[in-house]
Amino acid sequence: MALTPLPEALERILATAVAVPEQEQISLGTAMNRYCAGVVHADIAVPPADNSAMDGYAVASGDVPGTLVVSQRAPAGTAPTPLVAGTAARIFTGAEIPAGADAVILQEDATVESDRVSLPGARPGQHIRRRGDDIQPGDQLVAQGQRLRPQDIGLLASVGIDTVLVFAPLSVAVLTTGDELREPGSGELGPGQIFNSNRLSLAAQIRSLGMTVVDMGNLPDDPRQIGEALEHAAEAADCVVTAGGVSVGEEDHVRGQIEERGALDIWKLAIKPGKPLAFGQVCGTPIFGLPGNPVSAFVTFALVAKPWLIRRQGGCAVPSPRFPVRAGFALPRPGTRQEFLRVRLSGSGEAMRANLTGSQSSAVLTSLSEADGVAVIAPGKTVAEGDWLEVIPLSAL
Repeated sequence: MALTPLPEALERILATAVAVPEQEQISLGTAMNRYCAGVVHADIAVPPADNSAMDGYAVASGDVPGTLVVSQRAPAGTAPTPLVAGTAARIFTGAEIPAGADAVILQEDATVESDRVSLPGARPGQHIRRRGDDIQPGDQLVAQGQRLRPQDIGLLASVGIDTVLVFAPLSVAVLTTGDELREPGSGELGPGQIFNSNRLSLAAQIRSLGMTVVDMGNLPDDPRQIGEALEHAAEAADCVVTAGGVSVGEEDHVRGQIEERGALDIWKLAIKPGKPLAFGQVCGTPIFGLPGNPVSAFVTFALVAKPWLIRRQGGCAVPSPRFPVRAGFALPRPGTRQEFLRVRLSGSGEAMRANLTGSQSSAVLTSLSEADGVAVIAPGKTVAEGDWLEVIPLSAL
């Protein structure tokens, strides 16, 4: 089977992501990483009234420069009285501007003399935050399908919203395969054994998307047990994600069990790391069979499974941002697949450089943990030090 280029694979895979999640109204305090089920508009202005951007003195700009009587004190959270003509109001950050005042003079620029204050000149609007400067009634705050981040939750709270309609989270079953795998904390390793990093890493990636993990554990390299586990996972979740067992070895049974108990739509991507990826369905439930090497599993989940899950969730799956950065390394031999090299960024502006984080083996997790992003290298391309590269921030993956 020929290798499928990533753009073609994504187009085919995303076409199957029909969003039909249920909706629920939840408290804003529990809405982190959930996907908004509808557009949210503001019904009030923020700020609700003109207020002071600084500690100082509220005045009518036509009365200064000069020495004025301080006629009132206006702390935040209280309603000021109209400003007496020819006077100043002592005012604090966030306090409502008294009627009759049109400027605020910083306290650092004032000289206080008993109940009077000497002030320099001021222009109208100086240090005043106008009503609705941030938000006007009717403004859209959140789009349908938007994943709610801390800043979005703060924005909704700023207009008094305490609940939000969201899509119910998808459930994603995760299982790994391999006789050699031991779970962390299960004791010392025996001959030929390694600790299972994929199960916890994939579960963490899924939870970071606001979705629920159904942990199916690790399966031995036995086709019957793997097949039965895939069927159980398909019944228990909206999607199944596996790691390991999708290559061409005699002990790779996941791909065969997908074909036997469902259908295989895509196998093998033209990317590095991550060539042996399988996508299909088992008992009608979509399944992503990811490679067993931990970096390959991480990269293929981020590039392929994540966009599908977000779209299926009802969210907006947008391409990961890419930034131009100069190479701090050379790649003299062109590859035949699109490569995603782990890089660490240093410097800033034109002097910023992307340097490899060490071995690019798909089994070396340290190079992924130390990376700030991945440099995208097209098939057949070489890289000389100083060349411009496209880098995807790791935070976007």
